[in-house]
Amino acid sequence: MRKQSGFTLIEIAIVLVIIGLLLGGVLKGQELITSARVRNLISQQDGIKAAYFGFLDRFRSLPGDYSLASTNIANVAATANGNGNGQIESALGGGAIDEHIAVWDHLSKAGFINGSYTYAALPETPATVPANPYVRYIQLIYDNAYGTGTPALRHNIKTGNQIPSEILSEIDRKIDDGNPVGGVFQFSPYNGGAGGTAPTGGLAGQCYIGTTWTAPTVSNCGAASLL
Repeated sequence: MRKQSGFTLIEIAIVLVIIGLLLGGVLKGQELITSARVRNLISQQDGIKAAYFGFLDRFRSLPGDYSLASTNIANVAATANGNGNGQIESALGGGAIDEHIAVWDHLSKAGFINGSYTYAALPETPATVPANPYVRYIQLIYDNAYGTGTPALRHNIKTGNQIPSEILSEIDRKIDDGNPVGGVFQFSPYNGGAGGTAPTGGLAGQCYIGTTWTAPTVSNCGAASLL
């Protein structure tokens, strides 16, 4: 008689249990990473909102747009003064300078945000503008580059691009209504500055369809918190 060799049911069961544990660990690790990034982005947006309103309360002017910034904030150059018209605009959009970049100079030197930023005209650099966890630039500006159609002009904080749609969907559910084209947290086509690739939305394979963020995920997406 020939003796047959192979795996017993117990051995197979042990292998399956080990594989299940490994897969569970990988999935749990990915879930923790996703949660951490969601919390990071929410914290970043909340911190900028607090800084924006704190600056407005102290100086009675908007950061970036403040025409007396060099007079009342230490180490702000005269070339970083805004025009004081109540709107944080780019030079192309009507600002005296690129006020959406001067924002970070004013906020950091007034002590409202961490880091040190010094104004310089476009393009954005790490010395002039903070970045999101995906290394794309944040923007605080008065425009209507958010949502769908032609929304009203208003101040908003853009997350920057290269953020997966599943991350933005989770953020939207946590802080707003889950609708990428409604509420106070909406899709934005902002390209993240410095010649980045603009996110797209509204069609299959883009960041959102209808009133739902896309799943499975689309990697190059962005959003704006409306002020």
